Formats: sequence, C-alpha cells, structure tokens
Amino acid sequence: MWGQLRPLGRSAASGGYRRFAWTRADSDCRDWFEEQARGRRLAYEVDRNGNQWAWLGDPAHGDAVVTGSHLDSVPDGGAFDGPLGVVSAFAALDELRGRGARFAKPVGIVNFGDEEGARFGLACVGSRLTAGALTVEQAHRLTDGDGITLPQAMEAAGHDPDAIGADPERLARIGAFVELHVEQGRALDLSGARLGIASAIWPHGRWRFDFRGEANHAGTTRIADRRDPMLPYAETVVAARHEAELAGAVATFGKVAVEPNGVNAIPSLVRGWLDARAAGQEALDAVVNGVEGAARAHAAAHGVDLDVERESFTPVVAFDHALRDELARILGGTGLEAPVLGTGAGHDAGILSGRVPTAMLFVRNPTGVSHSPAEFATEDDCVAGVLALADVLEGLACT
Repeated sequence: MWGQLRPLGRSAASGGYRRFAWTRADSDCRDWFEEQARGRRLAYEVDRNGNQWAWLGDPAHGDAVVTGSHLDSVPDGGAFDGPLGVVSAFAALDELRGRGARFAKPVGIVNFGDEEGARFGLACVGSRLTAGALTVEQAHRLTDGDGITLPQAMEAAGHDPDAIGADPERLARIGAFVELHVEQGRALDLSGARLGIASAIWPHGRWRFDFRGEANHAGTTRIADRRDPMLPYAETVVAARHEAELAGAVATFGKVAVEPNGVNAIPSLVRGWLDARAAGQEALDAVVNGVEGAARAHAAAHGVDLDVERESFTPVVAFDHALRDELARILGGTGLEAPVLGTGAGHDAGILSGRVPTAMLFVRNPTGVSHSPAEFATEDDCVAGVLALADVLEGLACT
C-alpha cells in the first residue's frame, strides 16, 4: 500500500507532496482508497461532503467504530502526515481478519477531504462540514489562489457542491472514532516510546494581517517619503517570535502575499498569515494580542494602515477521557505502555470530538519534522502502530 501511494502527487523537484483538494493528485489518492476498499470487499461510499468511507458491516446498526485520517497534503508535505493513518487502518483490518476476529459492531475506515487546507486556506473542510462547524455559505465563499471557488473545484472533480452540509445522521451512527497519526514533534522520541495517546489539541487559529502602504519606485522615492508596508510586517514577524517565547507557545508567519510584488517597487500591500497555538486559551490570547499590538504600533510608525482578521479558530480539544482511558487499558493489556501527550497540531479527530467520542494514537517521529519531506517514521514503528490500532479496534468492536 505504501509503495502504491508513494508516487501520487509527489514533486520531483522537492521530493515533497502536493496533494491539494479536488486536484488530479487528490483524485489519484481517492482512486487508491476506493481500490483498497473494494479489494477487501468493503462497502464503499462517498458522503455529501466528499469524504470517503469503507465499511465492514452495516453502519445503520449504529455504535460503529471508525478509524482513518486524510490523504491530502500541505505544499511539499511529507509522506506520513495523514496517509499513515489511512494505510494503518486498512492494515489493521487485515490483521484482525487474519486473527479471525469476530466483529460485534460495524467498523469504518474514512478518508476526510481537504484536511490540510492547502488550497482554500481552511483546514479540515470535510470534517468541519460534516460536523456542522462550517456552514454551506462559508464553504461556498472559499477561494483558492487562482480565484477558483470551492464549489467550482468540487464540481470540476465530479462532486455536487450543492449537496454539502452538516451530516448529523452519519455522525449519530459512530460510537467511537480513533485516528492514528505520525507524531508532529519529538516527545515520543525523547521519551523512548514508540507510541503515544493524545490527551488534547492545543487551541489554535489563523489570523490575516493586511499592511497597506503606498506603491512607489524603489529607486527614486526618498526614504522619508515612503509608506512601505514591508517594514512593519517584518517587525511583526519578529514580534510573533518574541510573544510566543514569553508565553511558552508557538507563533509563525508562514505565508505572505505582496502587491505589486516587483523587485523595483515599494509594495502597496503586504498580507501575512499568522498561525498561533498554545497549551491554553489564556496563553494563546496573550500571544495574539501581543502580536496585534506590536503590529499596530509598527504600522503607525511607518504611516501604514493595518487590518487584522481571524480566519479560523479551534478552541482547546480535550479528547474523550473514557475512550482515552479505554485505549490505555487495551494497550496496557498487551504490555504496551503508551504515554499520554498533548499536541499543537489540528486534526479531523479534534473537529469530530464535539459530536462523537474521539481518541488519537501517535507513532514516533525520530526527526520531529512534519509538513516537510523530512517527516519520517521507521517501518518497525509503523508496524507497531498497526498492531496497536488492531488491538484497539478489537477491544472496541469485537466480541
């Protein structure tokens, strides 16, 4: 399975993946998922929001146990973020069938669409729509960098954009959702553990900072006459690092757009996107307020206007304690001690947590690198993750 997925959407130049929602690379990954489902004689379906499902047993019976993740990527992302959870789901089901497991509940495998938000700027679109955390109107306003709207992209890929929306009936059939994911950090590597169990997802969000100045000639405009928005933007980037260090949080300006974007032109607009995350809401508020305060002061000093807009936000997500403890009990019964740890990364499991009991398993990442071609997990650790997921599914869904 890993070998089949490896070439799909891979950039020869960077070695990373460009599997963006509703593109050819995404379609190739979706075809792969369907082939895996049908090859195992699982019932295959695509829901109203474009998420793919493979079922063993009838989900209409309710109390289903579901696992899976996503197959799309960030720009030049790594091979493991998302796909490891989907591949492991199919492999865990194979393992249980090999054991002769007797299933008492329906088991589902899911590929959530557009988790990374690389194309339309909002993460977890597929699961947000399903959970009702994103309205149809909001989704229809999403636009990519080429001006193509989400409905246009979905329609071009053969999916009906008018059908999207909350899907409470589907969620009501799920008794538990367990997502396996490569760790996006080095906590497991530093502890020596192969696997971990998630406790919570830090509160996090994305804020857009628009610095508006005056375009002018780079070679003829006196320094004193300039209203250059690049300067307060640069000072704000440094301020974000400072505020994050003060609060024990993380804050990153990872995307910037400049107009008119000419080498010999003073910009008229510098638009930067802030990603901020912290272990608690108070710390996150301190970071964002500190960054915005610094940005406004720097903008004023350079005669530049500033608009700040919060584009997305997810409060702290504490995973279901009972389910988390059950995972620890099941794995402990096999002799595996999996530490419980928090994460600063968002996941579909976090979006669903307000609607169904959810939990996460993490597989060790010795590099600590994620959203990069350097993202990595050893084959032995991946196999350990599959076996642990199989044990969890057996404990939750089998007699």
